[in-house]
Amino acid sequence: MAAATRPRLLVLASTYPRWPGDAEPGFVHELSRRLAVEFETIVLCPHARGARTHEEMDGVRVRRYRYAPESLETLVNEGGIVTNLRRQPWKALLLPLFFLAQAWSTWRLVARFRPDVVHAHWLVPQGLVAALVGRLDRRMAPFVVTSHGADLFALRGPAWQRLKRFVVRRAAAVTVVSAAMLDPVRRLDAENAAVEVQPMGVDLAGRFRPDPAVRPEPGRMLFVGRLVEKKGLRHLVDALPTLLARRADARLAIAGFGPEEPALRRQVQALGVAQAVDFLGAVSQDRLPDLYRSASVFVAPFVEAAGGDQEGLGLVLVEAAGCGCPVVAGDVPAVRDVVTSEAVGVVVPAHRRDELVAAVLAALDGGRRPDRDAGRAQALARFDWSARADAYGAVLRRAMARR
Repeated sequence: MAAATRPRLLVLASTYPRWPGDAEPGFVHELSRRLAVEFETIVLCPHARGARTHEEMDGVRVRRYRYAPESLETLVNEGGIVTNLRRQPWKALLLPLFFLAQAWSTWRLVARFRPDVVHAHWLVPQGLVAALVGRLDRRMAPFVVTSHGADLFALRGPAWQRLKRFVVRRAAAVTVVSAAMLDPVRRLDAENAAVEVQPMGVDLAGRFRPDPAVRPEPGRMLFVGRLVEKKGLRHLVDALPTLLARRADARLAIAGFGPEEPALRRQVQALGVAQAVDFLGAVSQDRLPDLYRSASVFVAPFVEAAGGDQEGLGLVLVEAAGCGCPVVAGDVPAVRDVVTSEAVGVVVPAHRRDELVAAVLAALDGGRRPDRDAGRAQALARFDWSARADAYGAVLRRAMARR
């Protein structure tokens, strides 16, 4: 569709790849580049050291606003805003600059680009910015806001609740990425009937699929994700001595980075299991499929963090299922949208060591081997990007009609 005839879409996000191949979560970009087939799309996101302020990635124009000297633009990446603030509370000083820079840049883009619809990812801060700009400037288009989890679960104080309620009431539509998030959003505004579950997607048709040439390595466990409290990785590390006593060939590969890494490395040393743990660091999307394919089990021991934060969906579970890797997931509500049957995997309370060990050993021993084809078929039907982009395109078109 020619740019002149496509409706204009402005995407607001905080987590976004800083450059091609970046290990930062890329789901907003993956959705945006697919929507760019139907919409003339611009993404507005924060700048980070080494990133360009203006570029085009996969047909999507990206604009990055500066909110501090480059060396201090560290509020967003390597863990996310909530995690970074808890790890280094002084970064709260960056919040006013971050918010003002985003609001100013959004207002300028609304004036210049004249979007027909806006997609704000996360209730706060992007949803709040969209709501405020819409209140102050009549040129602002209707906006759809998508909550991904941390914005809903972790920011619980009365002031945060009022801000989120303001966003929900101003939005043309609200989407959440799992059924577990519906009730918390509805409690913000019980009269808002436009809340629906619309998960993000995974490239199951192209990237995350089985490869008969890659066989699982006996005893190999895999974790993929940010090294933050809600991922629950410390519970899996704590279970390693028991696992090794039962399976001497057990080995854990950890793909990811984040603020919990130093503590996890100390835990590994203290337990005497360093020989069985590989910290792989940041891993690009291109390398991930072979990691899943070569693992005998993928373990995502999700928990609810001390501040209430928890997984909004867990797309890594979908990636693993797409590659035919058995899944053991921590028992938080959102994973029920992915682990819908034993064809995908099993769900256990990650903090109960005996149950976690039993589930992992069953997968390693082949006693709980899921139907790979059935698990992949379930994932394809719900999470492949082709279906997800179509669904979000429909949500955005309905929002446009409200103008």
